[in-house]
Amino acid sequence: MASEDEANAAAVAAEEGAEAPEGKNWRRKGKHDKPKPWDEDPSIDHWKIEKFDPSWNESGMLEVSSFSTLFPQYREKYLQESWPIVKGALKEHGISCELNLVEGSMTVSTTRKTRDPYIIVKARELIKLLSRSVPAPQAIKILDDEMNCDIIKIGGLVRNKERFVKRRERLLGPNLSTLKAIEILTGCYILVQGNTVAAMGSYTGRGLKQVRRIVEDCMKNVKHPVYHIKELLIKRELAKNPALATENWDRFLPKFKKKNVKQKKPQTKEKKPYTPFPPPQQPSKIDAQLETGEYFMSEKKKSAKKWQEKLEKQSGKAEENKRKREAAFVPPKEKTAGPSESVKTANDNSEIADIAKSLKEKAKEFRKNKAQENVRAESYLASNEEPRPKKKKSTKSK
Repeated sequence: MASEDEANAAAVAAEEGAEAPEGKNWRRKGKHDKPKPWDEDPSIDHWKIEKFDPSWNESGMLEVSSFSTLFPQYREKYLQESWPIVKGALKEHGISCELNLVEGSMTVSTTRKTRDPYIIVKARELIKLLSRSVPAPQAIKILDDEMNCDIIKIGGLVRNKERFVKRRERLLGPNLSTLKAIEILTGCYILVQGNTVAAMGSYTGRGLKQVRRIVEDCMKNVKHPVYHIKELLIKRELAKNPALATENWDRFLPKFKKKNVKQKKPQTKEKKPYTPFPPPQQPSKIDAQLETGEYFMSEKKKSAKKWQEKLEKQSGKAEENKRKREAAFVPPKEKTAGPSESVKTANDNSEIADIAKSLKEKAKEFRKNKAQENVRAESYLASNEEPRPKKKKSTKSK
């Protein structure tokens, strides 16, 4: 019992940071959390990924690990053509691969020559990318240690199919300009295909994280990809300035407010009053013929009747076309004066007649006054010479 009490006391003392009694070499909690001499060494890059050396694992793998994935039917022809390239790339790392065209699957598995234990995971990502329509030369780059991939599922983010297609097109942009801008700024390869987005890049440069955020924000209608591109451009310029490298960049980044756009209200149909009885039976073609008596006609009479209806329809159409053509030559109707306008015109005519009469009287008076002023005195004096009598013309008798 005494030894148990001492052990408990020592454990409590170690937790509380108290020193152990002299002569006792008890284990202290967290004794390995001391700073190591290589932690602060500037010549060592702790984030560097060293290339695998086969001498690290000379014995190879103990068990066989294998992964398989299905591929769509439209990829069958391309995979069949490019399979020798894929097989050669995997053979260098000691991985065997199989293309099963009957089941539509690809399988990768380790062999006795496999030394790198993580290469089978890379091979699994390779066949995943190949099934998602990534070209074989690009997909083989995933076998490098510094290259990683992320397959983002976007099919379940939007329910409406039309909205899903529109938002997926936002990622592409006109002539794939938006997608190319995202690829340049993030340093990743991006392929939008069907219900997934396949991205290849590195996690150290935060490229894959940025791509996932851009894709999810676009599909959830949180932020347009163009706004993300603007932010990335600003961050790239700020990173060049050493004075702002350690500061917070929120004051430099643009803040976009989401605007609610009014959507068109769906047209609701008027609900008819509910009746438990079904609608009446519509008359069939034979019933309509029985009512008109056409059912009992001979084939000759039926064809004659159809021909007559056709002629009547043509004549009616011709008359309508003729009326439309003649309508262009019909003069417009003139406006007829109403009773109020006729009275007004009569009053105007009487005023004009009075003005004309007064002007005539003034003109007569003016002429009379002028004649009186131009009277000569010689006209009142008798002249000495008498006027000669005019000779009468002789008329000849017939």
